[in-house]
Amino acid sequence: MCLRSSEIGSTYILINLLGAGALLLWGLRLIKTGMLRAYGTELRHWIGKSTQNRVLAAAVGLVATVAVQSSTATAVIIASFAARDLISGVMAQAVMLGANIGTSLAAVVLSLDLNWLSPVLIVLGVAVFNRSRYSKGKGLGRAILGLGLMLLALTLLSEATVPIRTSEAVIYLLANLGDAPIFALLFSSALAFLASSSLAVVLFVVLLGQSEIISPALALVLIAGANLGGAIPPYLAVVNEGIAARRLAFSNLAIRCAGAIVLTVSAGWLAQPMIAIWPDIGTLALVTHIGFSSVLLLVFLPILGPIARLFEKLIPDQAEPKSAPRYLDATALVTPTLALSSAARETLRLGDMVSDMLETSMLAIKSPDPALLSRLSAIENDIDRVHAEIKTYLSKLGSLGLDETDARRATEIMSYAVNLEHIGDIIDSGLAELAAKKSKRNLAFSAEGLREIVVFYDRTLEILQIAQSVFLSRDPELARQLVGCKSDVRRLETESSERHLERLRAQRTETVETSGLHLDILRDLKRVNAHLISVAYPILSDIGALRDTRLRPKPEN
Repeated sequence: MCLRSSEIGSTYILINLLGAGALLLWGLRLIKTGMLRAYGTELRHWIGKSTQNRVLAAAVGLVATVAVQSSTATAVIIASFAARDLISGVMAQAVMLGANIGTSLAAVVLSLDLNWLSPVLIVLGVAVFNRSRYSKGKGLGRAILGLGLMLLALTLLSEATVPIRTSEAVIYLLANLGDAPIFALLFSSALAFLASSSLAVVLFVVLLGQSEIISPALALVLIAGANLGGAIPPYLAVVNEGIAARRLAFSNLAIRCAGAIVLTVSAGWLAQPMIAIWPDIGTLALVTHIGFSSVLLLVFLPILGPIARLFEKLIPDQAEPKSAPRYLDATALVTPTLALSSAARETLRLGDMVSDMLETSMLAIKSPDPALLSRLSAIENDIDRVHAEIKTYLSKLGSLGLDETDARRATEIMSYAVNLEHIGDIIDSGLAELAAKKSKRNLAFSAEGLREIVVFYDRTLEILQIAQSVFLSRDPELARQLVGCKSDVRRLETESSERHLERLRAQRTETVETSGLHLDILRDLKRVNAHLISVAYPILSDIGALRDTRLRPKPEN
């Protein structure tokens, strides 16, 4: 019976710890997403414009991390800038060093006795969120609510650790961790990695220190592990963002790893003079956390140039395939306006790939070059890959919740991307196959027939450029002009078909041999234009400029 009561008590303590830890992480997430949704555009613009020198870049990283309560969020933003050559590797690493200090200062603020503030912030956050009509206000309310939940979680964690003081099993485990610093380093790193937050682990170590459950030396090692583990999520988050982003995240991980190893090795003798100055182990842990990031900043900031060159050699530049997305910024997903802009830019790039495919198919029809057919197949594969990335990106954005305007724009982007992908299929399975058939049979169009096909191609490429402009600008007048191109397409197809039939009746050899090819090319180009012109319909529909049907009314008699 006593054993069962003991098991129930241990289970209850574990549930309290897990619940408080989950609430702490959720509050941290709310702060990050709330601040990025409310001020993500301004924050990204400010970071991009304020990295003129290393000291200023480090200050930018510090302030940005204090604002969003997450060095991981700052790291991902900076990595996305580095991937697009918007910031140099040296300045990006300086921002990362400042971001580490920002996390330290956030830990100091959250470790203060602010229990009374938690319910106030929760009520205020809910009120601001519910009363706000726009995304900025709702984001601010979400951040205030997250801060309140974090303070509440810290209170719950503090209460949940009280029974641990008398737990012989926990004391035995932590005593063994103190005797095995390498294992303690790995244990703390794993916690920070699993929580995706060094801040949460540091606060937990502070609570353990305040309860005198851990020794001063062990507190130093656990802080070193939290800093090391906190550098792993940013690396994993940007591993597919490109060479520059991967290089930045890996160098940050290497710098933190070096600092963690040095602190772990020196923790035994370093803890003695430090505990004499800061007798409270919780305070000692906070000071160590700040000191760790500050020492890394002072040591590595002056030598970032050689470090950047070293990692350029370790991770050399590579030619990225065209199919790799260039503008789909994962960090912008929390800011719908930025995310939609990124998706639109990637879709415009998809349109450029379709233009390249059209031009290549025209060349393949003109001349029997097998290399052109291989190139068409490669471009079509790239189009499929980029289309899939756009679709996945917009799906993630939609799952976060969009207002009516943003949801409509996301639908337009998705629709245009789908149409462009269908055009790629038409070219690959239609025009490319026709070009291959012409080459295999060694056929040649008549001079007049080839000229008509080229004119149709040229007009299609012009319509593609208009469609790109309509998609980007959403200009109603330009949309009207694009829909008006339908008559040009019908005219070109009709006139070419009639002239082809005239040549066919004249029994011209080239025309007889290529009759099926000629008409099939006209049909496929007409289908391509139909997909392009459809981008104008949502714009004209919004302003009521479309009729329900093209049919004339039926006469009464």
